[in-house]
Amino acid sequence: MEKTGDGVTHHTRLESLDILRGFDMFWIVGGASLIISLAGRTEWRWLELLAEQMYHPEWVGFTFYDLIFPLFMFIVGVAIPYSLISKMEKGVSRIVLLQRIFRRAVFLVLLGIIYKNNPLPATLAEVRFVSILGQIGVSYMFAAIIFLYIPSMKAKWIWIFGIMVFIAILQQFVPVPGYGTAGLSDPAGTINAWLDRTLLPGRLAYGGGTWDALGPLCTISSVSVTLMGGVAGTLLRDGNPASTRKAIILGAIGTVLVLIALILAPVYPVIKKAWTPTYSLLTGGMSFMLLALFYYFIDVLKWTGGYAGKVAFFFKVIGMNAITIYMADQLIQWNYTSGYLLGWLEVYWGGTWMVIIGAIILKWLMLYYLYKNKIFLRL
Repeated sequence: MEKTGDGVTHHTRLESLDILRGFDMFWIVGGASLIISLAGRTEWRWLELLAEQMYHPEWVGFTFYDLIFPLFMFIVGVAIPYSLISKMEKGVSRIVLLQRIFRRAVFLVLLGIIYKNNPLPATLAEVRFVSILGQIGVSYMFAAIIFLYIPSMKAKWIWIFGIMVFIAILQQFVPVPGYGTAGLSDPAGTINAWLDRTLLPGRLAYGGGTWDALGPLCTISSVSVTLMGGVAGTLLRDGNPASTRKAIILGAIGTVLVLIALILAPVYPVIKKAWTPTYSLLTGGMSFMLLALFYYFIDVLKWTGGYAGKVAFFFKVIGMNAITIYMADQLIQWNYTSGYLLGWLEVYWGGTWMVIIGAIILKWLMLYYLYKNKIFLRL
């Protein structure tokens, strides 16, 4: 953050945020598949253990791959104070900002429908209307509106925990119509699933079409994680531009949230597909901790040179066009092109890991071209 001669405070771009976003997206666009392939090829026990973390649990439980989605939503939240609040400080009206927020949310919902329905089904009954991008868009919309109208940090934390309490009451105490009981033991018998069947048009992806992991209650619950990101962004944006104290505060908040989640987990399980409050606490806390680490090494210590700088730049290129590569991963057959170029190496080394590496390289080169030409998908 710096002041210019006109007296206006300008906030420098948070370098660590782009790099953390790229680190997060890397696992989606090839990193997880590479680990799984290498584990199958080598049969090394440590790689097999790592590969087990690249799958989602069937219901109760938590793996590293369960962190990827909420971490992205947390990062979306971190950017809110840097984008919306800075525009308010420059005199942009709330009405104009609300229009932009709504437009971005709608665009993400539409992109998500395209992503989840490729090719588009023949009838509306076959369309899956909910998606990861749609959930990000709706969650961002609610979090951004809260930030526009509620400046108090204390009030934001009240919203965060208020959402969790609301979800907990519905999941644990409201009897599900047709089942007569409340709880989370049966995925199709949760209040989440009942709301999915009642409110969502089109196709539901799980349980033979009886529920969806991206339904309305999961989306409401996910707003708490996006708000946590907004709180973290406010902390980083205010005051000195880069300080060890901020990193410590972020890490401490994250540690407390993770501990609360672990304490509650035996009686209120961590379930990604139902987005339980314990899942929000755990992933939100871990996101705080990861942001603290990236912020400390990138923005405070300035680890942007040498080998560390090259690794950071690799992730930054991905992070600067995260939505672009997410959509391209669905629309472009990267493995086909990589297999055409490198498939012959399988004869010598076996497995598909070389093809996966080739696909990652092709994706990165495309993103690097966009980066060099300053072409970024801004919503």
